[in-house]
Amino acid sequence: MSIWTRISQAIQALAKGEGLSAVFERLRTPPERSVAFTIAVIALSAKMAKADGLVTRDEVRAFREVFHIAAGDEEGAARVFNLARQDVAGYEEYAARIARMFSEDRTILCTLMEGLFYIAVADGRYHPKEDDFLERVAQIFKMPQPEFRGLRARFVPDAQPDPYSVLGVSPEMELAEIRKVWRAQVRESHPDKMIARGLPEEAVRLSERRLVDINRAWEEISAQRQDA
Repeated sequence: MSIWTRISQAIQALAKGEGLSAVFERLRTPPERSVAFTIAVIALSAKMAKADGLVTRDEVRAFREVFHIAAGDEEGAARVFNLARQDVAGYEEYAARIARMFSEDRTILCTLMEGLFYIAVADGRYHPKEDDFLERVAQIFKMPQPEFRGLRARFVPDAQPDPYSVLGVSPEMELAEIRKVWRAQVRESHPDKMIARGLPEEAVRLSERRLVDINRAWEEISAQRQDA
């Protein structure tokens, strides 16, 4: 059974008058957490699109890159997107329910934020309203500001990413302390760990990109310290 079939079943199980946000209260355990993760990214993407008032072709393409939607599953994905846009519940309610669902695993919430950033910057422009939206979602997820700034540094194409921001560390820290942070992030981002958490392939692909970014940041910092 494909994940989109399971998503359709989850939506069909909603009682009359219930909004899409009610789904998150019912999908708390593996393997249904993978369904919840996918719905969460779609739903918050829809709310983000509503925030800046525009869905571009590049954003749609980015969405397809993250989720690899087969032709037969497009209708189901579109239904989730439209339900989220039409739902009277605001994005803060969505984010709060998602935060409760994944409260015991902060890496999942970070991965979800990565998916949103990837879609937000797909058209080459990072709208101020998208930034406001994502920063507020990060606050609801209780994501520390350095971690949020690190995500923004990795994804927003307005400057060369600062390696310290990418790792969420300070240039004043000793190299040994930075190494500990880097190693911890590598352990938490390993694809095997993401699979063990019951997340879909999409989340694993995002974690693979995260590994590339944090390893590059560590290499840049190490090289700078050696040359100093």
